[in-house]
Amino acid sequence: MERAGVSIDKVIGNALHRVPSGESPLLAWPLACGSRVAERTRASRFSQGVLYVEVPDPGWQRELKSLAPRYLATVNKYSRERVGRIEFVVSK
Repeated sequence: MERAGVSIDKVIGNALHRVPSGESPLLAWPLACGSRVAERTRASRFSQGVLYVEVPDPGWQRELKSLAPRYLATVNKYSRERVGRIEFVVSK
């Protein structure tokens, strides 16, 4: 019997591979970071392999930068386009 988590991963992955080009990394961000972080951040754009994520302040920027490798792996697990780097930008 297949585990439910594996099935959900497949469904999400398939859905994000069907969205228009450039959108799947943006939509994958909340899945990668989780609901608590997603409430305070926003994936604003994807350009030339870089996913730009707006954060509320420099403290969040430092903290999320340290977690970037984990987030990057998860974003790439779901995204149609390959993300090479996540750049955390303080919102203005």
